[in-house]
Amino acid sequence: MKKVADIFLHKERKITAVTPSTSVLEALQIMSIQNIGSVMVMDNQEYLGIMTERDYSRKVILKGKSSTDTPVSEIMTNDLPAVNLQDSMEHCMQLMADKNIRYLPVFENDKIFGIVSIHDLIRETIQHQQETISQLKDYLHASM
Repeated sequence: MKKVADIFLHKERKITAVTPSTSVLEALQIMSIQNIGSVMVMDNQEYLGIMTERDYSRKVILKGKSSTDTPVSEIMTNDLPAVNLQDSMEHCMQLMADKNIRYLPVFENDKIFGIVSIHDLIRETIQHQQETISQLKDYLHASM
């Protein structure tokens, strides 16, 4: 059974973070430059939450707030379930489906380690299936 740790074998462990007082506009600019859909909100290496594109659309745009004047602390999501490196990918997918979320913070020894997205889980699942198919083909050709 694949674990969260397996995802980080193929994924850079880069954490893109902003402070709680960072403006939503600045956070969006960082996300755009890095082509990512979320940033972690941290204060002195302590994880506080995540700001996502969904947070922006639902908590700024739809409520008529200003992207320039609103700090990320006002719109970030801070109640995402956390996972660790030994949790299974299936567990992560179930959490995401049950909670209708796209990101999970990953912790190791109570410290933030990284983040996994639904995209990461899908990519890892497809790669695992391709490896299994390849192994089955090799097995079938060897037995002929």
